[in-house]
This record gives sequence, C-alpha cells and structure tokens, in this order.
Amino acid sequence: MRPAVLFVMITVMIDAMGIGLMVPVMPDLIREVNGGGLSEAALWGGVLATTFAVMQFLFGPVIGGLSDRFGRRPVLLISLVVMAADYVVMALAGSIWLLFAGRIVGGITAATQATASAYMADISAPGQRTKNFGLIGAAFGAGFVIGPLLGGLLAEYGTRAPFWAAAMLAGGNAVFGWVVLKETITAENSRPFSLRRANPFGALKHLGKLPGVHKLLLIYFLYMMAFAVYPSVWSYFGQERFEWTPAIIGYSLGLFGLAMALVQAGGIRLALRWFGERGTVVAGHVFAICAYFALATVTSGALALILTPLAALAGVIPPALQGIMSQRVADNAQGELQGALTSASSLAMIISPLVMTATFATFTQIGAPVYMPGAPFGVALLLSLVSLILFLRRRAVGDVA
Repeated sequence: MRPAVLFVMITVMIDAMGIGLMVPVMPDLIREVNGGGLSEAALWGGVLATTFAVMQFLFGPVIGGLSDRFGRRPVLLISLVVMAADYVVMALAGSIWLLFAGRIVGGITAATQATASAYMADISAPGQRTKNFGLIGAAFGAGFVIGPLLGGLLAEYGTRAPFWAAAMLAGGNAVFGWVVLKETITAENSRPFSLRRANPFGALKHLGKLPGVHKLLLIYFLYMMAFAVYPSVWSYFGQERFEWTPAIIGYSLGLFGLAMALVQAGGIRLALRWFGERGTVVAGHVFAICAYFALATVTSGALALILTPLAALAGVIPPALQGIMSQRVADNAQGELQGALTSASSLAMIISPLVMTATFATFTQIGAPVYMPGAPFGVALLLSLVSLILFLRRRAVGDVA
C-alpha cells in the first residue's frame, strides 16, 4: 500500500474515532467539570454532540473548497495539527464552556472526509478510484469500531486519557503526512475559493428536482433520526439503567459497530437475496422496532448486550433505500441524490442528540412523571413506526418502486 493512501485512511479513521473515543467517558467528564447529576450531564452531552455535528455539516464543503484553492496537503496537515491541539485543550478543560469550544473546533477539524476523498481521487487511476474509495469507507467503519473500544479501555486510566490518546494519534499522523504526502493541486488545476459553492445547504435546495424520491428521503431521514439514539444516549443509558462502567460502555459500542459492519458488508446481500429491496426495508424496520422496544423496557445489562446484533440488523435499511432511490432518478442526477442523502443524514445527526438526551433527562431526573431510562428508545421506536407506515403506504397508493 502506498504511504499516501495509508495516511488518508488513518486520517479518515481518526475523524470517525473522534466521537466514539470520548463517548464512554463523557457522562463522568461532564459531571466532573460541571457538577450535577446524570440527567443534566445528558443534556449537555446532547448540546456537545449537536455542536460537533453542526460544525461538520457547515464546514465540510468549506474545507473541501479550501483544498481546491490552496491544496490538499496544507488543509489536511493543518486540520490534524489543530485537531491535536484541540484534544490537548479538552484533556485540560476545567469548565463545560471549554469543552463546548473544543467541540466547535473539533467538528471543524474533523470535517475533512471530502478533502481526503478528493486526495484519494487525485492519486488514483480512473479504474482504481472505486476500489480506493472502498478503502476510505473501510477506514471510516473501522474508526467507529475502534473509537469506543479504545475509549473504554483508556477510561480505566481516567476521564482525560482518551483525549491525550487522540491528541497523540492526530499529531503522529500529521508528522507522518508531512513526510509522505505530496501535493496534487498545482497552479494550473487549482480554482478560486467560492462561498457560494461551499454552501452546505446546496444539496437540500435541489430536493425539488427529485420528485420521485421525496417520501423515500423522508423515510431515510426518520431512520437516521431513530438510529442516532445509540451514540446520543447509550453511555448515559448504560450508567443509569445498568451501572455500567465506561469500559463496558466502550466495549458494547464497539460490539455494536462491529455487528453493523458485518451486516452492511455481508448481511445486506443475504437480505436482498431473500426479500428483495422492498422486503429488506420492511424487514429492517421490523428488526429496528423490536430492538427499540426491547431496549426501552429491558432491565438486564447482559440482555442488552445480547440484543446488540438484533439492533444492528436494522443496518440493512440505508443501502436498500439507496438502491430503490437510485433507480428513481436519472444517471446524471445520482450525485445530486447522494448529496441529498448526506444532507438528510447530517441533519438527523444534528437534531437527534438534542431530542434523545432531552427525553432521557425528562424521564430520569428527580420528580420525573415516570422513571424510564429507556424512554429515548421509545422515541426511536415511534420514529421507526412512522417510517415503516410511510414506506408501506407508498405501495398502497400505487407507488411500486
């Protein structure tokens, strides 16, 4: 493997690890710097997660545009250096506002996947691009698995240990990139930076041009809203309901990430063979609804871990929906469709943490009308039910796609 390709893969993996690495320690860290109980910590956790997602959503196109103007190398290296410094600040943070500022900077510096993909395209022969984009996807998936596992392991050494580890990873990769990364943008192929082209809402404004997939996009959005319950409240839910340690929370999230990877790598093929695309979407919703109901009511930590593979089976929904939607639009609108899907996913990751953590706080705080730590999974269940009904009604009104 070429060193530059390895650097890009590590960069994407570190971006993906950014959230999972900290999830196991966030409940304890927030209470450490801000006081209060777990319910209050969950509310702040939702704000921090949404802040990170907003920054990624807003600055992904901006950073990509800057790389077109000034080059991939400086953008990627500067992002890594600033990311390393940001993790150091968060490791030393003594107030919730410093953590908040850290999430703002962290979201910006982690919005480099588009730039990493552009660099991969620059250095790949046309016939090799798809394969190399697959490597980026694999690295991103690995980050989601490794992040919480490493965060859970390092949590045994204190709430700040994962941040120091992340700082060393980002700093070390910046040094590696300084040595192996060569610039691919020259004076001849650079283009001026334009805020208009860097508009993150660009894909959303084109949704009206895709009339055949409006409802499917809404279904996709509702699925992502429900799915985001896991990174949003799992650590708070695990502590409150089962008294899990940060290590167990990290390992359980790693297990979930691994199960999701297996489902999307191999399980989707079996599902499509058995049920077809439409049947796969329906089956995925059934798995999701069953998993959310079980997690909303479960009182055994061991049973919650056993349910993880069942919850991961819902991961067949996105690729099946994408397959159906891709058949509904023209070949020259496929990029527009993917942009719309990315925007829908990003917006779900912005809204869902606030909704899920507020629900958790409402049903776990002192004086709660009903004590129910699993209430956020009840919200996810309702979202999934609405999503499934919308999908089934499409056939009922004659939409056969």
